[in-house]
Amino acid sequence: MVDKFLEYLQFEKRCSPHTVTSYRKDLEDFFRFCLKTEAMKDISKADKKIIRNFIVDLSENDIAKRSINRKLSSLRSFYLFLMKIGEISVSPAENIPSLKFYADKQIPMSEEEMQTLSNSVFSQVTDVLEKCIMEVLYQTGIRKAELCGIMFESVNLSGNELKITGKGNKQRIIPIASELADLLRSYMDIRQPAAEYRSYFFVNKKGKKLTEKFVYLVVNKYLSMVTTKEKRSPHILRHSFATHVLDNGAEISKVKKILGHSSLASTQVYTNANIEQLKKVFNQAHPRASKNEEL
Repeated sequence: MVDKFLEYLQFEKRCSPHTVTSYRKDLEDFFRFCLKTEAMKDISKADKKIIRNFIVDLSENDIAKRSINRKLSSLRSFYLFLMKIGEISVSPAENIPSLKFYADKQIPMSEEEMQTLSNSVFSQVTDVLEKCIMEVLYQTGIRKAELCGIMFESVNLSGNELKITGKGNKQRIIPIASELADLLRSYMDIRQPAAEYRSYFFVNKKGKKLTEKFVYLVVNKYLSMVTTKEKRSPHILRHSFATHVLDNGAEISKVKKILGHSSLASTQVYTNANIEQLKKVFNQAHPRASKNEEL
């Protein structure tokens, strides 16, 4: 049944390979738990008690609450699929609440830090691919999986556009600056893909498609040169992109489209990132605000 569910995700729901892999891993983890604790080989027969015990076991092994909630979400989807095809009548995951937690505050890079990276650090760097990874992530706000999956035919340098395939295989067009287009042209001059990876725009020095781990290591390396912030990941560059363009007056609805968010609420998170700028605007513009005092 698990294989049928994964095929349903891939072909009917048109989920990305990354999403399907995540579902597979979550269900495999639950299968191993059922086999170990209940000698159960068919997770479609699991009940509510087993799922609760699974959550407790994950918690006792110090698995992050966010990861536990993702696994629970995978189980909910799996059992809803079984109900849909008539294998079960009631989902054992029904009414099992997600764990409550407070997400760590994501602190974006400052514009000054990114300027230092561009002007000082990159002036000494000769690796064009690594420069491209950093600049594309920061200047477009795309996810690391989306960067790895950019197809060669989706890069329109004459029109300064990238076609990005996001979650649920939804596609969106992202405009890029002329300077970034020039950098990508420089990369194309040295790009040497292996035959089976020619359809991908970005390939590593061995000619293979980029991995998400490689992208993470590149980002972490360069951000470590300009900041002491704890979070130095591709997602922080996405966060920084959204924060900086919103701070500089971009319309939130347009930023939502560029980021590939399905909900405006997801984009609104970034509007709270720079409260100091809001204070400054207030002090300069409001008739009742003191010109000599800060809020």
